[in-house]
Amino acid sequence: MKSFTVNEVLEASGGQFFGEKDILGREISHITTDSRKIKKDCIFAAIEGERVDGHNFIPRCIELGTLCSICEKTPTDNSPHILVKSTKEALIKIAAAYRQKFDIPFIGISGSVGKTTTKEMIAAVLSEKYSVMKTQGNFNNDLGVPITLFTLEDSHEIAVVEMGISDFGEMSLLASMVRPDVCVLTNVGSCHLENLKDLDGVKKAKTEMFDFINGEGKVFLSGDDAKLREIEAVNGKAPVFFGLDENSEYTAKNIKSNNSDRTDFTICYGGNEFDAYVCALGKHMVTNALCATAVAKHFGLTDEEIARGLASYKPAGSRQNIIKTPNLTIIDDCYNANPVSMKASMDTLAGFEGRRVAIVGDMKELGENEAELHREIGRFAVEKNLDLLICVGPLSLDIYKEARPHIDCEWFETLEEAKLELYEMLTIGDTVLVKASHSMKFDEIVEYIKEL
Repeated sequence: MKSFTVNEVLEASGGQFFGEKDILGREISHITTDSRKIKKDCIFAAIEGERVDGHNFIPRCIELGTLCSICEKTPTDNSPHILVKSTKEALIKIAAAYRQKFDIPFIGISGSVGKTTTKEMIAAVLSEKYSVMKTQGNFNNDLGVPITLFTLEDSHEIAVVEMGISDFGEMSLLASMVRPDVCVLTNVGSCHLENLKDLDGVKKAKTEMFDFINGEGKVFLSGDDAKLREIEAVNGKAPVFFGLDENSEYTAKNIKSNNSDRTDFTICYGGNEFDAYVCALGKHMVTNALCATAVAKHFGLTDEEIARGLASYKPAGSRQNIIKTPNLTIIDDCYNANPVSMKASMDTLAGFEGRRVAIVGDMKELGENEAELHREIGRFAVEKNLDLLICVGPLSLDIYKEARPHIDCEWFETLEEAKLELYEMLTIGDTVLVKASHSMKFDEIVEYIKEL
């Protein structure tokens, strides 16, 4: 961690310090909310969660070498602490102050789908030339972004920060910490409509990021997204568009998949072109690669460096992870789901040879139009002529009803009911897509069918 003292943390937090004053001048090694990640001379921020109250771990953290805690109530051992009204709010203020210590480019990434994959691709490519700090996993909310910023070290030359939101005002909070020099939006899709209402609401919420961009900064947008295409300028500057739309500045041709684990394509920009590939499937992965290319070109990378970086990309978590078993090919994409990502995954599945099976579940947080958005997925499955569609969950009944008259389709109300029948429905040689919102726990289906 760059030089950051307890006193600087105190001043940024707006809290009140209790303890020996000589601690205030000490440099801290780390700030964490996880009592399992205590380092000597760190600061432990106690969060009161639904199941666990971090305040209960303060004495143990002090024993392990924590200099002091940030907390909302006095520790039982009365150890050195910074008392604040809200630990989360304090961390946001502290992270904003710590970020200001770095005079390096910050890239802010958001979008309805694809932001984590795009973040990983951008980081993989930029790592060919720079020392890159990136968001780990999906630490992209009001707690995750501060934790991400606290991992910045003196050695880092570029920061790639993912920002996820579900309501208005949240992006402003995140972007006020990150203060991006480059803004990336992957798309505007039907996500979190319970709060954002419609696509115009999603666009408005996502583009709050632009209010905090460096005045000389650059904006990169998907040219395949109709809502993002409406943006003509940010701070008087035209955005850079990437995508499969031929009018984008960065586009691709000769897209070919081996229907296993790799997609090849030719990247075209400014009259130039070069061949590249990613170890992932689907045209949407090519779009993510084009975004990474556009950002990399902004930072001066060569075509060769970009191609190497894209080739080094590895899918994160359960995001179109291809699993080969003796009997099945499984497309594990069960990390989360919304209409945009569900269609993209079905499109990938449709490109495989042999019997193609989709096991899909409820898509959550879609608001008042959730029934129609699920029916839309049923129609898309028919359009892709899938061989078998297995729907799980009460909301997915609408997918089933829409698809049932046209393709082979089954519906189960619960995960447990579905698992009882999967052995009979799947056959050797099938390619099986598994996808639903994270709360549906479809990772259990992946683990189950891996053993079939």
